[in-house]
Amino acid sequence: MEPLRTADPSRLGRYRMLRRLGAGGMGVVFLARAPGGAFAAVKVVRAVHAGGEDFRARFRREIAVAQQVDSPWVVPLLDADADTEDPWLATAFIPGPSLSEVLEAQGPLSAATVSVLGLRLSEALEAVHRAGLVHRDVKPGNVLLAPDGPRLIDFGIARTPEGTALTSSGVIVGSPGFLSPEQARARAGEIGPPSDVFSLGCLLAFTSTGVRPFGGGGAAGTLLRTVYEEPDLPGLPDALEPLVRACLDKHPARRPTAAQIREALDEIAPDDRERWLPEPVTRLIADRSAAVLGMEAIEPTRVSAPVGTASPEAATVTSLVDPQSRAPAMGRRGFLRIGSTAGALVAGGSAWWWSTRGGRKTGGGASPSSASRPELVVAFQGDLSGAAKDAGHAQLNGARLAVEHVNAESSRPLRLKLRPYDDGGEPERARDLARRLTADERVLAVLGPTTDACFLAVEDAYTKAVMPVLSVSVGVAPELREVSASTLRSHAALRPTDQLLAAPCNAYLTRSADARKVFLVDDQAEGDFAWALCDQLQRVLRQEGRDATVTSVTAGTLDSAALAGKVMADRADAVVFSGSQERAGAFASALRKARFTGARVATQRAFGTRFLKSAGAAAEDWVFTTTFIDPASTPAARSFTAAYRARFDERPGWYAAEAYDAVLFLAAVCTRKGSPLAERGAIVRRMHEVDYRGISRTIKYTTGKDYNSDAMFLFRTADGEFDFLGQYQEAVS
Repeated sequence: MEPLRTADPSRLGRYRMLRRLGAGGMGVVFLARAPGGAFAAVKVVRAVHAGGEDFRARFRREIAVAQQVDSPWVVPLLDADADTEDPWLATAFIPGPSLSEVLEAQGPLSAATVSVLGLRLSEALEAVHRAGLVHRDVKPGNVLLAPDGPRLIDFGIARTPEGTALTSSGVIVGSPGFLSPEQARARAGEIGPPSDVFSLGCLLAFTSTGVRPFGGGGAAGTLLRTVYEEPDLPGLPDALEPLVRACLDKHPARRPTAAQIREALDEIAPDDRERWLPEPVTRLIADRSAAVLGMEAIEPTRVSAPVGTASPEAATVTSLVDPQSRAPAMGRRGFLRIGSTAGALVAGGSAWWWSTRGGRKTGGGASPSSASRPELVVAFQGDLSGAAKDAGHAQLNGARLAVEHVNAESSRPLRLKLRPYDDGGEPERARDLARRLTADERVLAVLGPTTDACFLAVEDAYTKAVMPVLSVSVGVAPELREVSASTLRSHAALRPTDQLLAAPCNAYLTRSADARKVFLVDDQAEGDFAWALCDQLQRVLRQEGRDATVTSVTAGTLDSAALAGKVMADRADAVVFSGSQERAGAFASALRKARFTGARVATQRAFGTRFLKSAGAAAEDWVFTTTFIDPASTPAARSFTAAYRARFDERPGWYAAEAYDAVLFLAAVCTRKGSPLAERGAIVRRMHEVDYRGISRTIKYTTGKDYNSDAMFLFRTADGEFDFLGQYQEAVS
């Protein structure tokens, strides 16, 4: 939500505006309150777009359509005025996120969740069709999620099957990727309730797998695949597959009705349908509800951003003309809406083009032809909804940029297709995913997992299947793995193992801090990692003539004051802490109170905002050893950082650049003498032969050793932030 702007209305009808919920090419949606205290979402169309009578007729029709549909799974219309200067309508406010927002944040949903979702949406479509209407734009962006079930919204382009469209001929109404074949052909006379069923099938497939059944990319290609090709349904749960395939039948008459879908899903949906959403989504809804209920009256605030900026979700009418063939233009009465930002940057001598809608990049000033290039499927398996979801999403986003980069280079003999899968950081869930991915012959490589625990759960399955696996954030040591013997090692660990972090710790202590007496804290809450780190550091420091002692602390409550007292009593001039962010923060505060002034070192396990919050002022001048870079502070990654910010509207997270490098390394591996490799074993063999110099590290395999043993880095805290010092050997020289 955003504050109101000076030009925004303070009241419309009986509604008082509170906040902006979003802005699109046609106008703005506000959060408002009725006199009785109820909240509403008020959609306002700017007068500049409402001048023509055809638009007014369209808006009146939207109001009339919304009034006819009676279903608990359709957001109800509360009030409207199509004749005022700025036409508006008010619907009940649903504090939950859209389905598209959830899928972008955490990836595909479980079969149980999807079955309840489909059940309720089929009931909503039953009500729509019972009213003699066709919604015509069933897509994730038009579904809001609430604790008791989904809500279908936006009847802006709904109409009766025999009704006359208020758009020009040769225009497709709806959203590519979720259109029926009859919509894709712009055959208005054939568009009836089966068209909504087809769109629902696309939505359920995408929600279950994270893959659009007819691909992505440009609108023209998606529309052609919708009309002529069979859907791509990788990993669709067995219980859902027959029904989804029936919905996606090319012939409308052969598709099930909304009522038949409801009956089928009622059989397979779980009995407990009240707790149908994943816990993170339920928590998000609760947080948003609390934020709304706790709001006070808001006065308009002047800001510099322009009114009516195009929304990144906007896209409801698409021209039949391929958008690649001409410059984007506003369609009749502004119904064609385009992304808000576009730009170019140069990286490695080639131009990259991007938009905030995530459009496909092209390089060298020309669109690469994909007709003659085979597409190799890469699965991303990571934590997108659990404790490590921030790192998981950063890796996924970095991989997305790399795939777009590869596909934009017409000189490459292949294209890549990235399919994201969420293991939630749960080993059993990761194990199930590994079984599905190894059984899918189309998947030629896996990027991930995010966590050590999930990697240990899947490595055996991937090794047996000779599946090429590239991990960028897994740090478990080889001696801790229990893997079946294989003559073909299929795992490329593109980061050093955790135990190797002793090297940058030692380099900083001996060369930068010149520490003579080092106090090492073995935090048993971190298991073998902490013990191995402290043991190695103690041995190497003593070999160099330094005094080093190890003090172990239990995994229970940490007595930070007592531990700081031991540091002072030991007269140490440096400490190394092996624990987590919160425990490191508490220890930092205790050291500050004890007036310790020596060097303070921790590993990436203590790296993050929770350490800064826990330590407060005591966080200053701590040094951290990591296996990831800060792309924003790395010259080689500046172009990547700019592209990431433009694409995702945030700075790259940890391991985003490393995932980008992993995909480009894989693209190089999958090419031999100008020809693509499309067999897992061949790719595994090539992984050991290819050297790749990336933006975060050089990837090179040495027989009997891991990749990237020197890809370790130093950060220092300063003014409440983490300053990147660089590769550890260079940073301490």
